[in-house]
Amino acid sequence: MRLSTSTIAVIAVLIALAFAPLYLGAYPLTLLGRVLALSIAAVGVMVVWGRAGILSLGQGLFFGLGGYALAMHLKLVATPKGELPDFMLYNGVEALPWFWAPFTSAPFALAMVLILPAAAAGLVAWLMFRRRITGVYVSIITQALLLAFVTWLNGSQGLTSGTNGITDFQTFLGIDLRGADVANGLYWVTLLFVALALGGTALLLRTPFGAILTAIRDNENRTRFLGFNPAAFKIAAFMLGGLLAGVSGALYTLHLGTISPAMIGTAFSIELVVWVALGGRASLIGAAAGLVLGQLAKDRISSAAPDAWLYVMGSLFVLVVLVMPQGVAGLIQGRRRPAPAPTPPSPLTREVSDAV
Repeated sequence: MRLSTSTIAVIAVLIALAFAPLYLGAYPLTLLGRVLALSIAAVGVMVVWGRAGILSLGQGLFFGLGGYALAMHLKLVATPKGELPDFMLYNGVEALPWFWAPFTSAPFALAMVLILPAAAAGLVAWLMFRRRITGVYVSIITQALLLAFVTWLNGSQGLTSGTNGITDFQTFLGIDLRGADVANGLYWVTLLFVALALGGTALLLRTPFGAILTAIRDNENRTRFLGFNPAAFKIAAFMLGGLLAGVSGALYTLHLGTISPAMIGTAFSIELVVWVALGGRASLIGAAAGLVLGQLAKDRISSAAPDAWLYVMGSLFVLVVLVMPQGVAGLIQGRRRPAPAPTPPSPLTREVSDAV
């Protein structure tokens, strides 16, 4: 099997990233691990927006579900047996809430990291797309649901620790999260998930499923007239986007050691869309690379000039919309694409030219 140039380049970058613990210091490696975890959510945005044409501004909802599912388990493991998490005691909770109890099991919590975001995304998508809701209404609905979720988290101090979020994790699957070699191991696990997300999604989008998503994005009515059910395909794409966001949220929670409503709000969801637009919403690599480079730039610029970052990000987004609607990846692909060959003149044209 002959590999394309872009595939070889991606494999080379992944190999270089695999050796990053050998040439990066502790802070750059931790930062790179965090942004790589976020890039999995960007892959989901590419599927939902770039391939299916659904602009969701509420991916933070599914990101948060994955993060909180894992954080609840980590908090229970860090709590002495028979006692309640510290924030519940501070808020006068006398018994462990019913929906917390199953998260004492690690297999259940890991399953919920996948099932909860995918199921929530499927339910939201089913309610929207069976009624043929499209366009800006989808963006408004998804953002409203995210705001409702964040408001509930903030107001449920005794159930979710409210604005403080869930923190103080100690062990995961028997591994001490504060151990010396944990940072390297977590980085490699994150890189493995990034590779699986990119490879698995690329293979899926090359199947007829991906082709039909493209057809729905370009002309949904024509796809329906050809006998396909656009709602079913859009629901499947939305569920895949939710699942990837949930995995991203769980990994990000492990890297950061906390999860809170401030990390999953509307600003986060909009930033996801901005980075995917900058990298190229029609390209898996462009979406992931756009987020990674954007987050790294954010860290540098925010450290040097905290007030300037929002202006920089806004300017970049305006630039992309006006000059590069397909993002950097679209610009590169456009330059690589050979110019169309001149159409040979038809016999009639040739005869007219000869006569002139």
